[in-house]
Amino acid sequence: MPEDLNSIIEDANATMKKAVAHLEVELTRIRAGKASPSMLDGLMVEYYGNPTPVSQVANISVLDVRTISLQPWERNMLAPIERSIMAANIGVTPQNDGVQIRLSLPPLTEERRRELFKKATAEGENAKVSIRNIRRDGIEQIKKLQKDGLSEDIAKGGEKEVQELTDKYTAVVEKHLVTKEKEMMSI
Repeated sequence: MPEDLNSIIEDANATMKKAVAHLEVELTRIRAGKASPSMLDGLMVEYYGNPTPVSQVANISVLDVRTISLQPWERNMLAPIERSIMAANIGVTPQNDGVQIRLSLPPLTEERRRELFKKATAEGENAKVSIRNIRRDGIEQIKKLQKDGLSEDIAKGGEKEVQELTDKYTAVVEKHLVTKEKEMMSI
């Protein structure tokens, strides 16, 4: 198989992997009723004038299934952390006791679970669209190589490989969504 074709297929594979990895990150941010430090990923706190991830200014731990504790390294960071949690609108009100901040997650109602699962499904659909776009781009590049002299049989084989990658990663997305649905509906 020509090197150009291998390069196209490897690029498609790597980019599809990134699309699935992005989906995994987004799914961890959708809370399923269980406390998880990953819920606070991406939460920024004003630290001496610089936006800083909350994980770099406080110790984050899970006390029980529904409670997260944030213990800042510096006591003066309690108020900025509390403000950033309120501004992030993650559906939890922080409780500040002067030493640490506790986040108590309320149990999810059936309606809220369905709403969150719709959000997860939308993220899954976005990942599938990305994967299909990557497939389209890969096939277009292969057709361009074919116009430049690549034999039709080799081009068809390359297109088939790109389609197999698409099927593989679409199945992985589906698997993640099924797992997330079980997680959300079982609590």
